[in-house]
Amino acid sequence: MKTFVKNGMVYRNHCFQKADIQIDDGKIQTIGPNLFEEGSTLVDGTGMWVVPGFIDIHTHGADGVDVNAATGEDFEKICRFQARQGTTSWLASVLTDTKEQTLWCIEQYNRWKQGEKKGAHLMGIHLEGPFLSTEYKGAMPEHLLQKPNTDLVREYQKAAGGDIRYLTIAPELEGAISFISQMKELGIVVSIGHSAASYETAMEAIKAGAASSTHTGNAMKLLHQRFPAIWGAALESDTLYCEMICDGLHLHPGVIRLTIKAKGLDKVVAVTDSIMAAGLPDGNYKLGVNDVVVKDGDAKLAGKENRAGSTLTTGKALKNLLSFTGKSLEEILPLLTENPARLLGVYDRIGSIEEGKDADLVLLDQKLEVCETMVKGLCVL
Repeated sequence: MKTFVKNGMVYRNHCFQKADIQIDDGKIQTIGPNLFEEGSTLVDGTGMWVVPGFIDIHTHGADGVDVNAATGEDFEKICRFQARQGTTSWLASVLTDTKEQTLWCIEQYNRWKQGEKKGAHLMGIHLEGPFLSTEYKGAMPEHLLQKPNTDLVREYQKAAGGDIRYLTIAPELEGAISFISQMKELGIVVSIGHSAASYETAMEAIKAGAASSTHTGNAMKLLHQRFPAIWGAALESDTLYCEMICDGLHLHPGVIRLTIKAKGLDKVVAVTDSIMAAGLPDGNYKLGVNDVVVKDGDAKLAGKENRAGSTLTTGKALKNLLSFTGKSLEEILPLLTENPARLLGVYDRIGSIEEGKDADLVLLDQKLEVCETMVKGLCVL
């Protein structure tokens, strides 16, 4: 049965225009005026902004579920939570853990793929480590950090059926530069982060194929006027995408504005880096092997001042970005849609509203609240 989204203001080519959308077999078939067929499903977009579904490439959990401990059923619980926030596609970020536990996480991801799906689409896995700096480990368990190991990643990639999509590495580690090229051959997009790398080493990594920097400005050596370090390289590079956690806690709004000014609106990717506490009240939670305390929505390692992920959602990130930057909805939307899709190489399928692409759509009211989420043409909210 065909579905029609009627009378909405549709986001296309970085601007809004009133249009109807015809959906068939999960794909956008036609976009234009006065579309409808009797007997079809109607989604009323009157008074709504119709935008591409949000894409979150870095999240460790939500709604009481930690990715490192999630069963196949738990992954679907996160998927349904994500859909309520306007997220239609996401990567499960596996925190540095033992080989056995990482393989168990991959096994559970495979179970999710075989199960019932009524939420956001889980695109694959992001490995945040274990090839990271001890100096900028953040919430990573130091005893599990190691040098780049291509054979280990090959084992993970084989277990995941090729669905390890994204990997964070500290480029100053021994063998990291050649490792980046090997990851590209395995179909994995490499991001640099959790790193004490010099400017020169970071630029080498970018030249070798690193495509992104993980939560830019956090868990990395900071920019100095004589030693720009990894952060300076990330800001200067014309090709590198920069993840940003836009909760107002990880980065000052002025830093967010500066990053956008340096990188341009087409090279910034808004991520949540959310943990299992997202969507829940303050309290005690887990992030991998870590105990985390959330107070006033701010997640920190128990007994320490180190931040441990966030409680951010994509819908809140959108509102924050609009507030922090003063830019228009049209300008900010790519940070949550087009840019992450281009980074992961899936822009041919998702990330914008175009004929032939997946019908991953979000209907926002005038207050930018999520009123409906559609994943491959199905209403999942």
